Amino acid sequence: MNVNAPLQRRPTRAVRVGPIVVGGGAPVVVQSMTNTDTADAARTADQCAELARAGSELVRVTVNTPEAAAAIPAIRERLDGMGVDTPLIGDFHYNGHRLLADFPECARLLAKYRINPGNVGHGGRRDEQFARMIEIACEYGKPVRIGVNWGSLDQDLLARVMDGNARRARPLDAVGVMREAVIASALESAARAEEIGLPGERIVLSCKVSGVQDLIAIYRELSRRSDHALHLGLTEAGMGSKGIVASTAAMAVLLQEGIGDTIRVSLTPEPGGQRAREVTVAQELLQAMGLRAFAPTVTACPGCGRTTSAFFQELAQAVQDHVREHMPRWRAEYEGVEAMTLAVMGCVVNGPGESRHANVGISLPGTGEAPAAPVFEDGVKTVTLRGENIAGEFVAIVDRYVARTYERKIASTS
Repeated sequence: MNVNAPLQRRPTRAVRVGPIVVGGGAPVVVQSMTNTDTADAARTADQCAELARAGSELVRVTVNTPEAAAAIPAIRERLDGMGVDTPLIGDFHYNGHRLLADFPECARLLAKYRINPGNVGHGGRRDEQFARMIEIACEYGKPVRIGVNWGSLDQDLLARVMDGNARRARPLDAVGVMREAVIASALESAARAEEIGLPGERIVLSCKVSGVQDLIAIYRELSRRSDHALHLGLTEAGMGSKGIVASTAAMAVLLQEGIGDTIRVSLTPEPGGQRAREVTVAQELLQAMGLRAFAPTVTACPGCGRTTSAFFQELAQAVQDHVREHMPRWRAEYEGVEAMTLAVMGCVVNGPGESRHANVGISLPGTGEAPAAPVFEDGVKTVTLRGENIAGEFVAIVDRYVARTYERKIASTS
């Protein structure tokens, strides 16, 4: 077994969302969602731009009122004026059939529609309203994510699944019934959309739940029973480390098994926190899995009784900040710089070894060690830093390494 081989992705149909391809073997796509009032076109466009610049390749906005639908053209115009071409996805519940019909510019300018089959109506109206949304998607050539959420399951479908389960020789337990109902909702809705005329190459499926083991079990089964592109995400993941850990625990297992074509980390922002944090976490997850490279990786030791004060922590932070600050320019100018690895280590135990494994690494002196910090570039010791300006000298070495090592994409203007 080649442990360095790339993860094999489950084959799914390719869905084009504007210039972005989801599924079909394309790289896993990062997406996010605004939390502004969409009717406020200026604030929503600003947050869309913030998310896009953080690395969100698709941005979803709530379209829940006539005012929100009417604002979509202004949001798109503002984004285009900022030079942000990230596709916008409209999130529809309850009244999407009316909004798409009444606001044709909204329907035309959105790159994709998200439809929750549990929130499109009840009884005969549900079928009629779902069909109307699919017909509009067909009219404008738009892809659709059929996004089931276990918090808003179609109760008629759930009752039908429960009745069928009661007739089984070995009935499922309550959790099994819920999982089957979520999967059935997605698959039946996709089949109905295709009957209406929406090609399978314009359908993405998702089955959002908030339990890690539930998500893993549902997507394994969904992947087995469908070749549609799949959107992964733990719904209502939570705040801070809890949300990050839960989302990572669930999605990493599925991604390792080749399941998932686009992801969102649904974090609750800290009070006053940035919405873009969820984008960074999604990128870091894909990069840690070896599926994408978004920015140079900075390896740093956690510190122990051998490390001196907090200097190595401050240096690690300085290097991380330097990378994030310079990455937009580096990405535009240098081919492959996203894959660069850096190491900031705090003592002689693992410092020199870890530093040699990185493209550029530094091993700082620990307690009782000589006040010297050897720097390694591609495994070779190139210089030893001393004195008060180690941080400044090290980031300058990183800058020189980037300029020397990675091929330029554009001619220098200097």
